[in-house]
Amino acid sequence: MWSDMATAATTSDWQSSTLAQNATGEALQTISRSLYADHYNGLVTKGRPVNHPEVASVDPQDKPTSVTITDCGDSTDWLKYHADSGELADDEPGGRRHIEALVKKAVDGSWKVTTFAVHEVGSCGT
Repeated sequence: MWSDMATAATTSDWQSSTLAQNATGEALQTISRSLYADHYNGLVTKGRPVNHPEVASVDPQDKPTSVTITDCGDSTDWLKYHADSGELADDEPGGRRHIEALVKKAVDGSWKVTTFAVHEVGSCGT
């Protein structure tokens, strides 16, 4: 999901068909709204986030249909820029953030992120 978002964010393409490959529901709406806001404000995002997701829990244990994922994502090299000038949009650095996501098995057997929460920079360990 983050890779799909990072690719779409290079042009703030909130309508990218790739976004729905790994996200649905609230997660997809959040990503689309964020990219639309960037498009509206003339911003693009350069770089890529660094993620190392880990399974925190599965439900039910014997035949999972829901998985909770945690991560300490790093947005240090994933920043917003003004599309017209190429200058940084703000002076807020990226950094390591605690991320939680709920991934559910769809009717077609695929797994998609349904909700996620990204916490503030510095919210996870080094």
